[in-house]
Amino acid sequence: MLEQWRERKIQSRADAAELLLEIIRPLKKYYSDGNSWLHVGNTGVHYGEKSARMEAFARILWGLGPLWSQESPTLAPALKDEIEEWKKRYRIGIIHGTDPRHPEYWGDLEDYDQKMVEMAAIASAVSLSPQILWEPLEECQKERFCIWMNQINTHKVHANNWRFFRILVNMMFRIIGRPWSREKAEEDWAVITECYEGDGWYHDGNSGQLDYYIAFAMHFYGLVYARLMEKEDPDNCLILRERGKQFAQDFMYWFDTGGRELPYGRSLTYRFAHGAFFSALAFACDDGLEYGILRHLAVSNLKEWICRPIFDNGGVLSVGYGYPNLFMSERYNGQGSPYWGLKTFFMLALEDAHPFWTAQEKQPSFDLVRLLEHPHMLILHHKNHVQSFVTGQHCQNHGCTAEKYEKFVYSNQFGFSVSRGHDLRDGAFDNTLAVSLADDNYYRMKYGTKAFVITGQAVFSSYSLMPGVEAESAIIPLGAWHIRVHRITTDKEIDVADGGFSIEAEACSQIQPGCFSGKYTAAQIKQESGKVFACLPWGISGAVSVSGGGNAVLVDTFPNTNLLYNLAVLPMICKRLQPGQHQMIHCFLGDRTKEAAQYAEKIPQAWLKDRKIWIRTEAKEVAIEWPDLEYGH
Repeated sequence: MLEQWRERKIQSRADAAELLLEIIRPLKKYYSDGNSWLHVGNTGVHYGEKSARMEAFARILWGLGPLWSQESPTLAPALKDEIEEWKKRYRIGIIHGTDPRHPEYWGDLEDYDQKMVEMAAIASAVSLSPQILWEPLEECQKERFCIWMNQINTHKVHANNWRFFRILVNMMFRIIGRPWSREKAEEDWAVITECYEGDGWYHDGNSGQLDYYIAFAMHFYGLVYARLMEKEDPDNCLILRERGKQFAQDFMYWFDTGGRELPYGRSLTYRFAHGAFFSALAFACDDGLEYGILRHLAVSNLKEWICRPIFDNGGVLSVGYGYPNLFMSERYNGQGSPYWGLKTFFMLALEDAHPFWTAQEKQPSFDLVRLLEHPHMLILHHKNHVQSFVTGQHCQNHGCTAEKYEKFVYSNQFGFSVSRGHDLRDGAFDNTLAVSLADDNYYRMKYGTKAFVITGQAVFSSYSLMPGVEAESAIIPLGAWHIRVHRITTDKEIDVADGGFSIEAEACSQIQPGCFSGKYTAAQIKQESGKVFACLPWGISGAVSVSGGGNAVLVDTFPNTNLLYNLAVLPMICKRLQPGQHQMIHCFLGDRTKEAAQYAEKIPQAWLKDRKIWIRTEAKEVAIEWPDLEYGH
């Protein structure tokens, strides 16, 4: 039934409610007899099967809690009956899950327990809809529920976005009139304050890592609190709202005008949770916002995802991104984890007459280039192609973190790839520099940045590719094209490969599963000395060696390495370097507009002279100073 939403608009709260019910309806047969567990698959996760089933149960509440918080008078009678069924199922599930005598008891907590994450969904749903999940309980059931939830106040919690889970549990206790821990709340707010960087930006426990957790965790939870606690904690709630408004001015640049977001960082399997921030901001704030833009971004992003093959044949939301894909998953991604995406349905906590629903929908307008200083990103909006030129980010190993944080550029149209191995095909090294010992065919990309400088024109970074191989790179965006200048010092003979944009080898099969337009043909590959272009009906990706030398090749990457497209090809410039100092200048094209073929004919020129990068295009000639990276960030 989700197919209808490819054409159908989401214009009202009733539309969004109906879509939520369609998304979760296939799950009914996977609940346990006591309704406390939800088992939707059999892949493993580091916190074990019992917690994974409790996680899946709880995450559906990110949609149901907001749905229950408001009346739905315009829904069809059958849908209203279905809502009542969900209410009964979840009351029973919570009663059994928090009863130590019941076979489906969720279990006692330990320090840093995954169940703490899921307490946030339960606490938010109870806070929004106490008349559904709290008031109907018998007194002994209420007591057991509070005892189980209060365990979070007696155990250690990670010093990152996890502190909000305890904040929300204590918020819930205050709302339902039960004892809460002021001491833990003050301790947790101190941690959140330490994570705040300014200008609306937090970091999530790790100061070198700013990703979607800032939007769908740090801000999302803070904005929920800001609305529900505005009378009890007005000063803090005002701060949280103002930070959210400030953050929105930067964060919307991660989306194009159609709501399609930039794939970047970890936890991408939460998919449409990336738009949840806009729902939460509308929920928290009564004025000072362009609600038409917030609805457009949240709803358009949601629609974009519904049009992709992200559900399996049983209607269950899969682990993956543009399609089911375990290669890109993190160690904490269980089968029910993707339902964190239901956070975006917080829009259902807004009544029918709220300006989020009544304001005229409006697309945001973007500057061509925007420097986001805190995440070290130079964002380019070129005809709905969003590119993020990023440096200085780093993440601990949750799975494929080098690929998710440390490539030269990330694209909302071409995605990025994760490695399945170490040669050029299974490594799928798009938009990064990879290096191997000569003839060893064991490539690796950078992991960590020594120093960097980012300006409104370019991104500069220094890093090590392997022991004895040091590099400095300058990345300069030029619209459809961008230029990379590499200065490499090596004490050994090496093979290097500079990858461009991966592009799908088959058209439409991801977005419209029933459509198949055929695989690319050799005739569509334009290859000559130092140049290679994949000139396909659905776009062009190309690589050019401007400085000369090197071999331009098109790599058929292993299936399921690109996050958006399950079969892709990748243009690269490959070169062998002898011990010594080297410089390489390459240009890369990625474009899907009607002008793509024209861009391919207009290759920018670049050269280095006196620590300046000179760039000549059809329109102008500019010089960019290469900074001393020893004194960079």
